[in-house]
Amino acid sequence: MIGVDGCNGGWIVAARGRGVIRCRRIARLEELFAESPAPEVVAVDIPIGLPENGARACDVAVRELLGPRRGSSVFPAPPRALLAATSFEEAGRLRERIEHKRISRQTWLIVPKIAEVDALLRRSAAARAATHEVHPEVSFYYLNGERPVLAPKRKPAGHAERVELLRSWCGDAIDRALAQRARLACGADDVVDAFAALWTAERIAGGKAVTHPVNAELDAHGLPMSISA
Repeated sequence: MIGVDGCNGGWIVAARGRGVIRCRRIARLEELFAESPAPEVVAVDIPIGLPENGARACDVAVRELLGPRRGSSVFPAPPRALLAATSFEEAGRLRERIEHKRISRQTWLIVPKIAEVDALLRRSAAARAATHEVHPEVSFYYLNGERPVLAPKRKPAGHAERVELLRSWCGDAIDRALAQRARLACGADDVVDAFAALWTAERIAGGKAVTHPVNAELDAHGLPMSISA
């Protein structure tokens, strides 16, 4: 079971092996599926399954779940056509044409990673079967007894609360991983989010995960539009 969060220039991977959780950095998600044995469950914090236009039901559902203070952490997935854009300005024009809206900088910054994962899942049946979309704030909602963690994750109080929740599940593994941020070349929030994704990956493998919505719609390429936690 593997949890993955995007970082600047790559991905942070959290995986449990022989009872020990370790973090590493990879350049591209497809590297996971070149390994032997291939992972059974990969939980990744990136939109999977893209709308032609309008909001995905899963994004609407988890924004409502997290409430007004944390729901804004869930960026709406972009329309599929935006994957072809080569600049923020072009993406803005495309979205304006499709939905009469502009695209946020935050969403544009993750479009290359969305495109990377989309291409991988469309060409690889094994990757498609194993990979599930997650969102760290939804994972923390369930880890926190079905209550959102209200403090922002990059604020000291919010970081400390999320780390303490992870400790209740994995002990000091999260502290050891955070101590290796220089080697991983990533932010503390990337490590924390990868651990949250791994927590969900293990719930998926154990049949305990919750999926929003329960009955996922499929996009034009047959990819499910759902978020698990």
